[in-house]
Amino acid sequence: MSGARGVVRAFAPASTGNVIAGFDTLGAALAPADGERWGDVVTVTESDRDTLECSGLDADALPSSADNLVWRALDAWCARTRRERPPLAIALVKGLPVGSGVGSSSASIAAVLRAAHALLGDGEDDRVLLEAAGDAESGAAGARHLDNVAPALLGGLRFVGPDGRAELLPWFDELRFVVASPALRLETRRARAVLPAAVALGDAVEHARALGAFVHALHTGNREWLRAALRDRIAEPHRLALVPGAADLRDAALAAGAWGCSFSGAGPAMLAIAAAPDVAAVSAAMARAWESHGVACVTRECLLDRFGARVLGEGA
Repeated sequence: MSGARGVVRAFAPASTGNVIAGFDTLGAALAPADGERWGDVVTVTESDRDTLECSGLDADALPSSADNLVWRALDAWCARTRRERPPLAIALVKGLPVGSGVGSSSASIAAVLRAAHALLGDGEDDRVLLEAAGDAESGAAGARHLDNVAPALLGGLRFVGPDGRAELLPWFDELRFVVASPALRLETRRARAVLPAAVALGDAVEHARALGAFVHALHTGNREWLRAALRDRIAEPHRLALVPGAADLRDAALAAGAWGCSFSGAGPAMLAIAAAPDVAAVSAAMARAWESHGVACVTRECLLDRFGARVLGEGA
């Protein structure tokens, strides 16, 4: 790039992993129904030396050194594309708290990769960015899984196939995501550490049945199958003890009309899926359940964010 130094600003949305039925294979990007932005913003500027400035939610908990995920993501992208990058000044504005269950690390990774690609890329497709995002996310989560980074980067509801591609799935427009975010923190590594190395045969069969029904229902419009599929038999039973009141909140959401409710990603946030007319009742029931356990929470009604990480114009 000649002349003035380049600068690109990008946003990546919150996301929910697993989407109840698809442990490590399903993910959805989230957009609050009120139109507010919910995610991370990263500004990347060509500079004389590498610098990183973090602000926003939990900024004081983030490393400003090479250990920060934005540098790991850039290193992974450069390694996969065999390029050397120039020194960069990066400004990360966190809109998502750390350890929240709504894809905080994935949003930072997706935003910086989208910005860097716009500034320095040579036309690589999004598959390369997704692979680099997975490389970086594995460092944060302790395992390589794309169910958060894929929707954060690409948008929509994504199914991660055996080849690592993240296929876009259809969705029912009348359904909403209700996210209840408590005043708690749960690191993904800790949430994964309680999971067993093997699952019972019956649980494996029922999980496979539910995931198959979930995908089939979306493609055929079978709402009864979708509702029946919204159960987590793999991770939820082992993680409930980590989050006070989670079981009561799940039961309250279902009693209020939710089609399904479980952890958002690794938690502690909880995700309910409900028809639009039932959202207010479901949201209120989830809030009351946690308040009864002395846990403050914020609930959000969300739609699918169909865009994922994107470059922002001036003033956006």
